[in-house]
Amino acid sequence: MNLAKEYIGIGCMSGTSMDGLDIALCRFTQKQNKWSFEICQAETMRYNNLWKTKLTMASSESAANLISLNHQYGNFIGQQINAFIKKNKLIPDFIASHGHTVFHQPENHFTLQIGSGCEIAAVTRINTVSDFRTMDVALGGQGAPLVPFGDRYLFGEYNYCLNLGGFSNISFEQDGNRKAFDICPVNIVFNQLVSVLGLDFDENGIIASNGVVHEKLLLKLNNLEYYNLPFPKSLGREWFENCFMPIVESENIPLENKLRTVSEHIAVQIANAVQLKDKKSVLVTGGGAYNDFLIECMKQKIHHDFIIPENNIVEFKEALIFAFLGLQRILNKNNCLSSVTGAIRNCCGGAVYLG
Repeated sequence: MNLAKEYIGIGCMSGTSMDGLDIALCRFTQKQNKWSFEICQAETMRYNNLWKTKLTMASSESAANLISLNHQYGNFIGQQINAFIKKNKLIPDFIASHGHTVFHQPENHFTLQIGSGCEIAAVTRINTVSDFRTMDVALGGQGAPLVPFGDRYLFGEYNYCLNLGGFSNISFEQDGNRKAFDICPVNIVFNQLVSVLGLDFDENGIIASNGVVHEKLLLKLNNLEYYNLPFPKSLGREWFENCFMPIVESENIPLENKLRTVSEHIAVQIANAVQLKDKKSVLVTGGGAYNDFLIECMKQKIHHDFIIPENNIVEFKEALIFAFLGLQRILNKNNCLSSVTGAIRNCCGGAVYLG
């Protein structure tokens, strides 16, 4: 008899779009080497203006201040998890925290996600896994994306898994291997553009829908060198700030035209990332899944079936999968695929702190 094994864990994720800290308590069941999951409770702890400023400015801090911020933010995460546990009366077996990316330069052999795992474990008294990316980078990989491991084992029924977060990324099976890469900026650029209006985001893409495509800007964006690189490849805030936004800001055009042009650009790059022949199923998650205008732009260029799942999966899929990655680390199983990242081998990433 092959009895099912059950594990309960919390996954935490803070993305580049700076929406807040996603916390998801998840139940994983393994039966006959197949995994199933349930998101039991999930919530986004919105950042106040102070934390938004701290995280936005982290890359320009001195070394000492950045080390201090790493511990402050870990303590903050621990406190938020404690409040979440108390509110929902649920005790997890472990916590898996991605942290917040400050630097991501795998070409220079480093990546940094702040949010000290030892602080989280100390505050919550629960075993905590953190620092998921650095082992893969040490093995010559991109350290990203990591979510495709979960895509393969939790969402394998879809031909493509497309995430529309701060950046868009995609994963799929090719010749028996999982492949994945970051496509282009999404919410990180939308949110920055509309911030001048005092808005956090362009709801449903309404402002963008009132603009027109600026062909010169569209051409410049589509000609960025990154898009011609072979995968594996990944994007970070540095590339966005140094390569992408200067182009957007170089054109003196109305805001709605910039948003419309960027929407078109995203649709073009996603179309380039998927095989357009034969109809395929595409699971769409991340905050961009709620951007009706962006989805419409994509549908005009891509005739696959776009499947937008229940809200809990749209909003908390990355937190769910980091809980799954943390579970694999607790079980001492590989949780990072070299076929995705380009590392010399698969690995078991993450540092474990006993609570």
